[in-house]
Formats: sequence, C-alpha cells, structure tokens
Amino acid sequence: MATTHAAGSAPSGGVGRATWREWLGLAVLTLPVLVLATDLTVLFLAMPSIATDLQPGTAQMLWILHVYGFLVGGFLITMGRLGDRVGRRRLLLVGAAVFAALVVVAAYSTSAQMLIGARALLGVAGATLMPSSFALLRNMFHDGGQRRFAISLLTGAFTAGGALGPVLGGALLELFWWGSVFLVNLPALVLLVAVGPFVLPEYRDPHSLPLDVISVGLSLGAVLGVIYGLQEMVEHGFRPAYLVPVVAGLVFAVVFVRRQLRLADPLLDLSLFADRRFSASVGAVLLTVFALGGLLFLLTQYLQWAAGLSPLSAGVWMLPFAGANLVGALLAPLFARWMRHAYAMGTGSLLGALGLAFAALMAGVGVAGVGAGVVVTLGSDLIIGTAPPERAGSAASVQEVAGEMGQALGTAMLGSLGLLVYGRSVLDHLPAGVPEDAAAAARGGPAEGFGAAERLPAETGARLLDVLREAFGHGLVAAMSVGVVVFLVLFAAVPALLARSGVPE
Repeated sequence: MATTHAAGSAPSGGVGRATWREWLGLAVLTLPVLVLATDLTVLFLAMPSIATDLQPGTAQMLWILHVYGFLVGGFLITMGRLGDRVGRRRLLLVGAAVFAALVVVAAYSTSAQMLIGARALLGVAGATLMPSSFALLRNMFHDGGQRRFAISLLTGAFTAGGALGPVLGGALLELFWWGSVFLVNLPALVLLVAVGPFVLPEYRDPHSLPLDVISVGLSLGAVLGVIYGLQEMVEHGFRPAYLVPVVAGLVFAVVFVRRQLRLADPLLDLSLFADRRFSASVGAVLLTVFALGGLLFLLTQYLQWAAGLSPLSAGVWMLPFAGANLVGALLAPLFARWMRHAYAMGTGSLLGALGLAFAALMAGVGVAGVGAGVVVTLGSDLIIGTAPPERAGSAASVQEVAGEMGQALGTAMLGSLGLLVYGRSVLDHLPAGVPEDAAAAARGGPAEGFGAAERLPAETGARLLDVLREAFGHGLVAAMSVGVVVFLVLFAAVPALLARSGVPE
C-alpha cells in the first residue's frame, strides 16, 4: 500500500532502527494519550461543585460523568478505520484541535445541557486520539524491540493519566473553579497540534473505499448498548430493564459481523482475527482489564466507605497501583528480550494471580499491576504488529475496544459479585439492636449502610460499622478470587495459544 510521510522527512526509519525524529514523535504521542486518560477520571471530584453551580438533576449528573466514556468507546472502531483511510496523523491532529476547542466550551458551560453536549462531543473527538496514536507506531518503529518499548511508554502514559486524574482534579479544585479540570489539558493539546506536523509521519491507505455508514451505526449501537447497560447495572444494581440495551447491543454486534463479512472494504476487517496471535492477544487484554477493572472499582469504594478516606485520599492511595502498572509496562520489552512473547505474557499473568492470591491488599494489587502491565503491553504489541500496515488503525481500535469492554464487564460482574457477597455477609452477621430501617439500608449497599450506621447511637452504630467493614472485605476477597482464576486461565492459555504461532523471539 502507498504511504505518505511528513513533509521533509524520510519514511520513519525505513526498515531499520528509528532516528531522533521518531523518538521525538513518540514523546509527542504521549500527549493525546495522557489527555484522553486524564479526561476519563478528572471529573470525579468536580461533580459537587458542578452540581452547586449548574444544578443538574440526578440523571443529568450521571450523563455528565459517563457520556464521554460511552462515546469514546462507541466511536473507536469507526475512528480507527477512518484514520487508515484519511491519514492517521491528519485525524489525530484534527481530533486534537477539535478536542482543544471543546474543552473550553465544557469549562465555561452555563447549563447542565450545555456541559452534557460538550462532553458528548469530547467523546467523539477523543475517539480519534488512541487508535491514531498507537497505529502511528506501526509505521514509525519497524524494529520490533523499539516498537515494544514505544508501546510500553504509551500504555504507561494511559495508566498514569487515569490514575492522576482524580488527584489532579482534587488539587485544581482547591485553587480554582470546576472548569479548570477541563482547561488543564489545553496546553498539551496545543503543543500536539503545533509540533505534530513536523515530527509525526503520515500514513494512509489510498485504496480504501468510503466508510460504510450502516456499519458505523451498527458498531456504535453494539458498543454503546453493551457498555451503557452494564454501566447502569453498576450504578443502580441488576434490573431486567438494564438487560435490554445489552441484548440490543449484542444483536447489533451480530448484524455488524455479518455485514463486515460481505463488504469488499469492511469497517473492521474480521480476517485479522484469523491470526491466532491477534485474537489471543485481544482476549488477553480484555481478560486482564476485566480481572483488575472490577477489583479496582471495589477497592476505591472500600477505601472510601470502609477505610473512611476522602475521594482525593482514596485516589492518592491508588497511585502505587498506577506506578506498579507503569513499571510492568516498561519491563515488558525486557521480558520479551529474555523470553518469547507467549512465556512473557504467561509470566505476567502468573504475577497477577500470585499478587491477588497471597499478598497483603495494596501490595498484592501492586504486584498484580506489574503483571497486568506486562500482559497488556506485549498483547498490544502483537495486536498492532501482526496486523497489515494498512489495517493498523483498525487493529489499534480493536485493542482499545477490548480494554473498554473488559473494564465494563469487570466493573459490572465483579462489582456485582462483591456487592452480593457484601449483602449476604451483612444478613448473616447483623448485630442485635439495629432498627429494621437501618438493617434494610445496610443490606441494600455500602453507601446506604455506612450512612445509616453513622445516624445510629454510638455503640449500636459502631457494632454495625464493624460488620459492614468486614462484609465489604468479604466482597473484595470474592472479587480478588475471581481475578486469581482469570489470571491463572491466562497463565495456562496464553503460552499454549501463542507458543506455536510464530510469535517473535
């Protein structure tokens, strides 16, 4: 396929090793990754201030929080293929410029409806950033070892940005108004748009056909339906009505797959999954994020409700996990030099299982974070590296969708399991003397239970709090146990699937 490159530059190192231009380009590519990850979490602590200023209803508050992530996930497949068609650098820079304009609109929103609209459009623009950033690595770094290191840096940047979001948001809110949590990303976006044209190469597939609009709608319906339904279950508990969007999303997914098989130039080339290295790596990324995503959701709740930390303090306590995950991502290229990808990913999965099974809570999660960093980084390397160059954007979007789905499924399923075990434990150990209304609140969930305990007389409230903390711990252990099983399955399956698939040494 023909390629185009940044004006005045050679084709990204040809088939040899990268030059200073590619490494400078990599530094620039960390900017959109940090922006996207930070924007997913930075709003958490700003909601009370937004509620006071804009006075949104309960439903509007939830949409302000979640519409951005919904639309990022929904448009990933479309934007991955669009980048292959119109140019990855072009789509990245246009998306970043639009994102920069929209963060100003969001920061100065004067109504809840205006902020929801800005967040929705930010999600669409944000979907251009990750696939284009990872896909550009495919034609910037032709040496396998250098590409793995580049992917480890971008993976680590995403983890760091997500973890720093709540902490950064808390610090900004101490000094400025709520709009500052949006404007903080503006300098990085301006730098990206200004420097990107000079250090990032261009790549596009000139033989691709216009995007199939029906496929775009089907992919959006599939991803949004599943993620929205699962998110509602997490927010409000399981109800049959929330299965409707999940089932609708799955129906859209089936129709989408059937349509892709018939198109000459599909939105998503399903033949990518015929390569065992690609499909096994997508599964490994999804399951790794599933195992830790639900656990981290419960852990943040545990730190706030059971340990009594503020949201900002809970965010600070989660920083060691982010650091451990970053260490795992940076170690992944070294693992791949010492052993084949299959065994390196298996080793990372074993670290995940051992960390969750045998270590103290935060230390164990840190060890699991190292293992997860190895698995996700090397899995991402295989996903992007095994795809044809003209399909790297689509491959990168599949990687991101796998992460989104893993997070949604893990939060919904493991979160629900943890809360189910919590409720059962409260029912079995409810202390005598607790009024029925407080007992019902305690069984209903941690937020209601801890709130009810604080309103009781001191001695009764203290006994109920002890039960609630122990019950929440039981729920957390149940979720960790599932995480151990998932990592052990990966430890057994990944080497078996990849060892004989021609995975690079």
